[in-house]
This record gives sequence, structure tokens and C-alpha cells, in this order.
Amino acid sequence: MTATPRPDAHPADLLRAGATACAAAVRAGHVSALDLCDAAIGRIEQLDGAINAVVVRDFERAREQARSADAARARGERLPLLGVPMTVKESFNIAGLPTSWGLPPFRDFRPAHDAVAVQRLKACGAVILGKTNVPPALGDWQSGNPIYGRTVNPHDASRTPGGSSGGGAAALASGMVALELGSDLFGSIRVPAHFCGVYGHKASVGVLPTRGHDFPGTEQEPSDRPGVIGPLAHCAEDLALALDVLAGPEVPASAAWTLRLPAARHAALRDFRVLVLDEHPAAACANAMRTAMAQLAVRLEAAGTRVARHSPLLPDLAALSKDYGTVVNTLLSAFEPDGRTRLSAHDWLRLIGRRDALRVQWRAFFAEFDALLCPPFGRAAFAHQDEPEWAQRTLRIDGQDTRFGAQGAWSTMASHAGLPATVAPLTQDADGLPLGVQIIGPYLEDHTTIALARLLATA
Repeated sequence: MTATPRPDAHPADLLRAGATACAAAVRAGHVSALDLCDAAIGRIEQLDGAINAVVVRDFERAREQARSADAARARGERLPLLGVPMTVKESFNIAGLPTSWGLPPFRDFRPAHDAVAVQRLKACGAVILGKTNVPPALGDWQSGNPIYGRTVNPHDASRTPGGSSGGGAAALASGMVALELGSDLFGSIRVPAHFCGVYGHKASVGVLPTRGHDFPGTEQEPSDRPGVIGPLAHCAEDLALALDVLAGPEVPASAAWTLRLPAARHAALRDFRVLVLDEHPAAACANAMRTAMAQLAVRLEAAGTRVARHSPLLPDLAALSKDYGTVVNTLLSAFEPDGRTRLSAHDWLRLIGRRDALRVQWRAFFAEFDALLCPPFGRAAFAHQDEPEWAQRTLRIDGQDTRFGAQGAWSTMASHAGLPATVAPLTQDADGLPLGVQIIGPYLEDHTTIALARLLATA
């Protein structure tokens, strides 16, 4: 939990405290939105030359937004993100700014309209300073591309900040901004949050608007595709704030229905029932990560949480991981120039049928447990890798070379069934690198995983 800043807190300290603190300070008149904006711009100009996180800058329009926020406050408006300086992932459309997804052919693509999520952020008073770095086509756990270059981890420049929302996680971790908007298909919010020591939330499928976060030059209707968007933040309170600002149906569904996410299941650790998992049949896990999970389990038990380490209700994780890998590869190949798949239409229907059966299994699991706690990734941030082919890469874990792509198994558990998952900072390894915990919860119960993340900070 982030401590409440003093009324006379410096704007840079408010940025590190996060979006809730910034908005409260603006509402109370302790700081102006323009002062916060200028403080964020100053930190970007001071720090980002070495990090390369905020790769598309829109400072003059941001100052205009900040002045508008101050005028709104003077009129008595109290918007939830009024004056909060933030960035968004480069893959989100912002009118007039490049949206390339790190791909040179789209270097000059500039959409005419903001993504729906960006519209909602602005409508709630957010001040958007620019866009953060990504890997090409959002397809890596690193964040570097031929257009913008490489983003480094603020904790250790020889390491990756993660991907594909790595630029945003790095901007947060270095205190440049108060909030970030990312996206997640294969851990793209959760891995950067884990590597950089910040909070991140992958929303339940269908909860947050994805229109305007489409491959450059395309627009797709909302669907139950597993790729979702979500916030990265300095604290769990900010995740909940951003979730409430962003959540709700978009056109055409908004003509017929509204969304009301349920409140968190519990308000105290002693009331939670959790399964703590530190082993996966498809992915290795470092001793440092397993030790951190074991220590977390002990702290939770001391707080009165009911903690289990095994359950027959847990789905077949190896089969789940294999199926989701097939889903992702099939979806990605559909947009590649020479993309091919060996999957027949019947194979695809059977695959989706198994996914639907998996959702039923998870419902039974979450009738017994409130959350599943596991690593977001099997180790801390790894050194930058230049090998373009995933199949040729390895990751060193406790002295052993392991398959690079196998680590996606940790994020797959939530992704395949469209479940919410929150990552919270947990501890550091022997090298001082952050380690986080992934909190997976029942479908549409996003506030339960975020609430547990907030409570963990007090444990």
C-alpha cells in the first residue's frame, strides 16, 4: 500500500505515489495539474535518455490537457483521474501520433482517432504525455524494435524490462509517470510488472474496451479473443481506479447493456482461501522465486489466510499450456504475410471446445478457492537477447539452460480461460532484481485479485 503523501509533497514524489495520490492532490488544490505534468516531463527528459521508455512524446498537447484539467477543477469538476500524468503503450491509437507496433512498414501510420480506452482516460481527466516502447508486433518479453531501439530495465540496464508492455513498466519503475495503459496476450502486462517491480492487471476478457488497439491500419469488432488491455501502476489502489475508469461495453454492445463488476470477495486476509503454486509441468522455476512464494505462504498463514499447496480441482496445466500455445500461434499467423497453420476448421472447433470445458473447471476451482497465487515468470529479469527466433533462445535458470518460450506457461493459466490476473511486487533476488507474484481469480472478479494484491502489501 502506498503511503499518503504530505500536502506539501513535491510533484515528483506524487508521481511515485501514483495516480490516486496525484488526483487527490489536484482535487485538494495542493498541486496543479500543470505542475504535475511539468514534473513528469522533467523526469522523462532527465532519465529517459538512458532507459528509452517513452519513445513517442506529446508534451505540448499534454500541457494543454493539464491546463484544461486545472480549468475543470476551478469549475468544480472532480474527475477520477483529473491531472494524472500518464503514458500509454505505443500500440494504442492516439490521434495524430504514430502507431507502428515497432514495425518499420507502419512507421508513419498516424490514426485519426483515439482508441476507446484512451478516450475514456482523457474523459476522466488523465494527462497523456506520450507512448511507450514495445517489441515488433508486440511479440516478445523484451521491448526493442528497429524504429525506437531498445528499452532497458531501470534496475539493471543489462536486463530487459519485459515485454510487450516493457516501456510502460520501465517508465513507472523510474518514476517518470503515475500510471500506464498496457495490453496482454502472453504475459505482456504481467511479465514487465514482475521484471520492473510494479503492479499490473490483466483484465477479464470482455471487461475493458480493445477497439483502437488493433494491428496498424485495421479495426476489429470486440470479441472474446484472449488479448486484453489493462493498467500498470505504482500500487493496487491505482489498478482499481483505472479498472473502474476503463471498464464497460463499447459499441455496439453499449446500446444494450452496462457492466457492474462485483466487489472483492473479502476485505481481510484472514477470509481468503488461496492455492499457492510454485511448480509447473511445462516451465522451470528458479529457487529464488520458489523461496519467495514459500515465504509468502508463511506470511499469509500467519495472517489467517487458508493456504493450500495442492488441489485435485486444478486443471491439467500441461494440456492447458499446449492448447493456448496453439491458439496464440494460430491467431498470430493469421496476420503474418506468409502465415500458415496446420490446424483444420474441425481442429479449431475442438480446441475452442476444450477451452470452454476449461472455463467450467476453473469455476469449480474458484468455488473452493478465492485465488491462485503463482509466479508471473520463473525467474527475475534476464539479460537482453538478440536472437530473433524464440526456438533458438534459452533462459538460464539455476545453472540450467531451459526453453525460452516455455515460461509462457505461467501467464497461460489465466489467459486461456480469460481470467483476471494481477501482479504485485513481492521481494528481490540476490542481485537486487524484483520478483513479483501473480494472483489469478474467477472470471469477472477483477476486484478480488486487485484487493488481494493490496492486502499483500500490508502482510
